[in-house]
Amino acid sequence: MRKFFALSLLFILLIGVSAAAAQDGGMMTSIGAGEGEVSIVAWAGYIERGETDAAYDWVTDFEAETGCMVTVKVAATSDEMVALMNEGSFDLVTASGDASLRLVYGNRVQPINTDLIPSWSTVDERLQDAPWFAVDKNGDGTLEHYGVPYQWGSNVLMYNTEAFGDTPPTSWSVVFEEQTLPDGESNAGRIQAYDGPIYVADAALYLKAHNPELGITDVYSLDQDQFNAALDLLRQQRALVARYWHDAFIQIDDFTNEGIVASSSWPFQVNLLKYEDAPIDSVIPEEGATGWADTTMMSATAAHPNCAYMWLEHSLNPKLQGDLAAWFGSVPSVPAACDGNDLLGPEGCATNGMGDFERIDFWRTPTATCQDGRGDICVPYYEWVSAYIGVIGGR
Repeated sequence: MRKFFALSLLFILLIGVSAAAAQDGGMMTSIGAGEGEVSIVAWAGYIERGETDAAYDWVTDFEAETGCMVTVKVAATSDEMVALMNEGSFDLVTASGDASLRLVYGNRVQPINTDLIPSWSTVDERLQDAPWFAVDKNGDGTLEHYGVPYQWGSNVLMYNTEAFGDTPPTSWSVVFEEQTLPDGESNAGRIQAYDGPIYVADAALYLKAHNPELGITDVYSLDQDQFNAALDLLRQQRALVARYWHDAFIQIDDFTNEGIVASSSWPFQVNLLKYEDAPIDSVIPEEGATGWADTTMMSATAAHPNCAYMWLEHSLNPKLQGDLAAWFGSVPSVPAACDGNDLLGPEGCATNGMGDFERIDFWRTPTATCQDGRGDICVPYYEWVSAYIGVIGGR
C-alpha cells in the first residue's frame, strides 16, 4: 500500500511538473499518462464524433485509445475564441491567424515541443514555420512553435447558381458594388458580409486590385489612408448587405430560405448545401481571396497537458486530416492525407484548393508595426475592431 501511495504521489507530481513548466512559459519535455479528458475550443465542423454523419468521426477512436474524453466548445468567430481562451478553462483551440498572435503575445498559449509530436515532419513545409504561429517571442534567434497546423483554406465567394445562371461571378464586385445580376435583379439586399473585423482585409484585397494608386501591398498592413479607403468601401457595401454572418448554419439557412445569393463563405457551408442539392457553387475570384490556416494551440494553463499533446499528435493522423478535409472542404496540413482517403477521393485536395496556396492572403493579426516593413504607421487590430463595429452600426 505504501509503495502504491508513493507511486501515485510521484505520478501526480510528474503531471504537476509538466503543467507548471507550461504555465511558466517553458515547453513540456515529456508526455505522461493522460488525465482522462481534454477540452477544445473549435470552429463548427472541426471536431466530429459521427453525430452529424457516422462516416465522419475522428474522436471515438482517440478516446478509446488514450482514455482522454474530448469535450468541444464551438466558437463562431476568432474574437470569441480569444475570449474563451482568456477564461483559462480550455486546453486547446483551433485558432485562425487573426487570433493566434493575440493568444501568443497575450500569454494565453504555450510553445509546443515539436519533438513530442512524432508526426511533425509530415506537416506541409509551407506551414511548418508560418508567421501566424511560429515566432521568436523570447528573442533568442530561434522560432518557437505555438501550436500544430490543422487545416487551411480560402474564404470563397459562395453564390446561388440560379441567380447567376451560365455566368458565374469572377470578381468580388458582386458583394461590394451595386449591380444587376444575371437573373435581372439587383444584388441589393441579397448579399452578406462576414461579421468580423478581419473582413476589413477583404475590402483591402478588392482595393489592392482595383485601386492600385492606394499602394496596398499587404492587406493586413494598412496605413491610415489605406484603412480609411477600405472603410469607405465597407460603408458603401453596407447598403447592399442583408445580414452580417458569423454563424455557418445561419448562413446556410439564409441561402436556403432568405433569398441570399452571394457572400464570402467557407467551403464547409458550400459542401453542406451541395450535399442537400441546393443550387450553390463557389469560386475564388480574380482578385484572389483571404483565407485561414488554422493552428491547434495549447493553453498556457492547460489542466490536461498530457491529453492535449496526445490530441496534437492525433490531429496530424492522415485519415483524420483527409476525413476532415472532405467534411469541411478544407486542405489538410499533412499532404499525405490527400492520397487514398475514401471520403476525400483522389481529386479532393485539388478540388478544395491545394493549388491555390499562393492566391490566398492568410489571416494575420494587424499590428501598428507594418508587416511589410514600412515602420510603425499601420492601423492596429483594436482599431479594426472599433471601426468595423461602426460600419455595421451605420457610422
